[in-house]
Amino acid sequence: MNAAKRREIFARLQAANPHPTTELEYDTPFQLLIAVLLSAQATDKSVNIATRKFFPAHGTPQGLLALGEEGLADYIKTIGLYRTKAKNTIATCRILIEQHGGEVPQTREALEALPGVGRKTANVVLNTAFGQPTMAVDTHIFRVSNRTGIAPGKNVLEVERKLEKFVPAEYMQDAHHWLILLGRYVCVARKPKCPQCGISDLCEFKQKTPA
Repeated sequence: MNAAKRREIFARLQAANPHPTTELEYDTPFQLLIAVLLSAQATDKSVNIATRKFFPAHGTPQGLLALGEEGLADYIKTIGLYRTKAKNTIATCRILIEQHGGEVPQTREALEALPGVGRKTANVVLNTAFGQPTMAVDTHIFRVSNRTGIAPGKNVLEVERKLEKFVPAEYMQDAHHWLILLGRYVCVARKPKCPQCGISDLCEFKQKTPA
């Protein structure tokens, strides 16, 4: 795919949705970090349902630490891998308090040192909470990048690197949200909704679904 086509794709995505953001609900960088940590192999909707029950009273590192692993587990039972996530969340709260003054660090290295926080989670927090132009490649972005031809790659890190190289600088901050939403609602896994897609004529997917 050439640079002009990529630029037009992101121009259209921006025109259709000028201020995209995560569908996870949060009020602080800490709450975003916890919501993203809980969202691994779960839907944003299921995470929001759970966090609405404990963020208001326990939505700080100190609050969750006081709640404890078992207390948190009770709130997140509806989310997959909830026991592991409860353990990682409480351990993360302890590290934030002991090593970062209760604040979420703003570097990838410090974020990835937290239990349960991988590269994708770190990238989401850096981008959404702190405005850094990172690219968090999930299954949706991986699929869209390969299917459309925007940034094909064999694994998520390769796709991330290509997106960082190919996405025009002025679109980089919001690109990951546009691509996630495109993959979640239009360029879906089994049967992409090509007739409803605003970039269908620019996309290089050969097996487009008919109207």
